[in-house]
Amino acid sequence: MKILSAKQLKEADEKTMETEGISSTRLMERAASLVFNEIHERLEGADINIKIFCGIGNNGGDGLVVARLLHKYGYRVEVYVVNYSDKRSDDFLVNYDRYKKESNTWPELIKRKEDFPEISPGDFVVDAIFGIGLNRPAEGWLAELLRHINESEAFCLAVDMPSGLFPDKVPAGDAAVIKANYTLTFQTPKIVFYLPETMGFAGEVQILDIGLDRSFLKDVKPLAQLIGKREARQLYKPRNKNTHKGDYGHCLVVGGSYGKIGSILLSSRSSLRAGAGLCSIFSPKCGYDILQTNLPEAMVITDEDANELTNIETDLEPDVICFGMGAGKSTKTVKAFKALLESTKNPMLIDADGLNMLSENNELLDYLPKNSVLTPHPKELERLIGKWEDDFDKMKKIEDFTNKYKVILVLKGAHTFVFSGKHTYINNSGNAGMATAGSGDVLSGIIAGLMSQKYEPLVGAILGVYLHGLSGDICAEKLGFEAMLSGDISDKLGAAFLALMKDEKGR
Repeated sequence: MKILSAKQLKEADEKTMETEGISSTRLMERAASLVFNEIHERLEGADINIKIFCGIGNNGGDGLVVARLLHKYGYRVEVYVVNYSDKRSDDFLVNYDRYKKESNTWPELIKRKEDFPEISPGDFVVDAIFGIGLNRPAEGWLAELLRHINESEAFCLAVDMPSGLFPDKVPAGDAAVIKANYTLTFQTPKIVFYLPETMGFAGEVQILDIGLDRSFLKDVKPLAQLIGKREARQLYKPRNKNTHKGDYGHCLVVGGSYGKIGSILLSSRSSLRAGAGLCSIFSPKCGYDILQTNLPEAMVITDEDANELTNIETDLEPDVICFGMGAGKSTKTVKAFKALLESTKNPMLIDADGLNMLSENNELLDYLPKNSVLTPHPKELERLIGKWEDDFDKMKKIEDFTNKYKVILVLKGAHTFVFSGKHTYINNSGNAGMATAGSGDVLSGIIAGLMSQKYEPLVGAILGVYLHGLSGDICAEKLGFEAMLSGDISDKLGAAFLALMKDEKGR
């Protein structure tokens, strides 16, 4: 699913009105009616206080449509117009009059702190103050109103976007922003719903298809792509019956050091679970017994050194090398890594200490094979590209880095991002239980296993991240968040592949 900018969404509105021959008021009615439908479906006529805060622009107009429809269906509705300017949008004025006419009540005006209504924890609050139209921080009594809503502890539903949140930048640390429990957003998700610094404001996000012009949406270049089940299914390559293990590639996992053999065991097992036909492991001698005992499906080759990597030489010709997990950063290991980079032509997957070696020895970056996949967590990323001001600055620095070195970068997080030059993909599977030791090692193995099967590195990264999260979601259903281990994620990959191919009816 495409993620668009506020400007692009405005253009989509205009194109829709032109193509369909409808007014902006009619389009607003269509969009806000969907918000009402979602609220009505969940509340089912519940006798609770619904307090709707409407700005004086189009987001406020949406709120007035919702208020009118809720009133029509017998809900106890109180409407407050947040009067932060003398200007009103035309669609706000139309729906203001409609609300007054059909409800026989006047919305209450908020112009100062003394006008704030009391909000109880049991109230249902609808935030329709700013939407995506905000271009400067809320100040004075307006900022206090947003904090007043947050402090009430009432359930808060934001229409399109929580008020105080910008669509294209991170608010200052002390800025007032609505912290919604739930956000109903129009047509496409907004990128700030997935950035670490801002995702906490939106709560659970649901996207409402308001029927904007399909041809425009098809042709417009997005800020990013949100990867869900539908998108991931399109990347999957089904297997032919008349095949053998050689058709699915050979993955070589290189890493480990004394006390850190578990990491490459996790990666190797996951590469096989992801479908690699063959997996070999190159480790120090100290890993031999552990690996042979715990993963008999893999072949094990050892370094001449007992405890660390010093000379990575084999007669193998793997389709992909997965490097770095548990490798350490000794001088001998860095030297061995450089030699490996110089001799490798196929795209590699580099994680963990491999990334740290690149950070501490920048000249090694020039030896990276084109289209290699790097899988840092945020701290590893900082060591690679330097500090950033905010999440938008971070994404710009990553774009520059991936363009310069012609690599794919997978930034792990609550929503893992995949970057390839100017293209950004945001994963929408996974859960908090996956924040556990070894989860990243499993992810590296999955992506490498897909790359060994001739998935293009970018496709392997996108699909691998989604399957990793989907497997974690399946684990969470069985184990909860706290009890999940990274090995569980690897073991449920088969179930993830099956779930990927099922339709909404489970077929």
